Amino acid sequence: MLRSDPETIRSSQRDRRADPSLVDAALEADTRRRAALAQFEELRAEQKGLGKQVARAQGEEKQELLARTKQLAADVKARQAEATEAEAALTTVLRQIPNVVEGAPAGLEEDYVVLRHEGTPRDFAAEGVEVRDHLAIGEGLQAIDTERGAKVSGARFYFLTGIGARLELALLNAAMDQAVAAGFTPMITPTLVRPEVMQGTGFLGEHSDEIYRLEKDDLYLVGTSEVALAGYHADEIIDLSDGPRRYAGWSACYRREAGSAGKDTRGIIRVHQFHKVEMYSYARIEDAEAEHQRLLAWEEEMLAKVELPYRVIDTAAGDLGTSAARKFDCEAWLPSQQRYLELTSTSNTTQFQARRLNVRERGESGDTRPVATLNGTLGTTRWIVAILENHQQADGSVRVPEGLRPYLGGLEVLEPVAR
Repeated sequence: MLRSDPETIRSSQRDRRADPSLVDAALEADTRRRAALAQFEELRAEQKGLGKQVARAQGEEKQELLARTKQLAADVKARQAEATEAEAALTTVLRQIPNVVEGAPAGLEEDYVVLRHEGTPRDFAAEGVEVRDHLAIGEGLQAIDTERGAKVSGARFYFLTGIGARLELALLNAAMDQAVAAGFTPMITPTLVRPEVMQGTGFLGEHSDEIYRLEKDDLYLVGTSEVALAGYHADEIIDLSDGPRRYAGWSACYRREAGSAGKDTRGIIRVHQFHKVEMYSYARIEDAEAEHQRLLAWEEEMLAKVELPYRVIDTAAGDLGTSAARKFDCEAWLPSQQRYLELTSTSNTTQFQARRLNVRERGESGDTRPVATLNGTLGTTRWIVAILENHQQADGSVRVPEGLRPYLGGLEVLEPVAR
């Protein structure tokens, strides 16, 4: 695509507010690499031919051929080194170019487009309810303990205790049940992955400082089970003749939250460790856009179960991750801060991850080609924030959304605990 349609990639870079000159740098490196390889192959062919001539030659002719053979060996070695250097330069540049945007609004984080609003935020003032934030509510329920979390592990860690732990399990079990009912294969995934898998998913680019790395073992802690699920079929040819292959991964997730100093430090909005159920789909490229809409619909189905008012946004190109071509977020209303808080994201990464991880399908003609991959959040610890705040009551109790009651033994109200 760089060779045949570089302007589309330059345009994508401009939409992302990224550097379009990287496209020209990549093309230059590619030209150098191909030229060096062509010269290398040409010299190698001559070298092989000379070997046969030397065997037949005698006297002065043989000495001349031997001298030429020696020079060729040096030239071949030099061209090979040049090709290797050009290959490394090309790889370095290519890793700086994110996926090509497909339909996302141009611009930076604030340039998102609101697609629609669902549900109506409660008028707490009209109800005579004084709004408290999720941490105050959670502490009253003895559901969240950030003080001891910090004592044990440091800032941005916490304990979910009693009903808090049960609420998270209820939420994630409901998410997994919904996924299974929709045809997803449930997966408990590794949370440590090899560098080539993390690199293949596109997470070792500009945001690599947010990832925990175990240097001694050369392994990375994942920030989402998407990484492990993307690597699940690496170097495989998979069968998509019956439609997309879908997995739902349940895992702990870890994020350093580098660069977020001072942001959402109170409570459990922005933390270093949490749990999540993540949808992941392998699809044919022709089916990817429709699959993206299905993932969004499943996210909204789950949001309806917990009865949250939310909006759906089309994320701006400059706010997309490296691997995403387009992303929709569902953001729930947060009464204590009078703003919307991201609860789910679903991304179409087209063939970006599959090319890097060599995940292919075989077409009708017998040829193979990369598949498309997509991901979407179905439930995570952060949802507890929105559930507690939106369903709080004047006496400090919290109404349990009907969709979660079967997972809490029929419990309808979470009652504050007397200290």
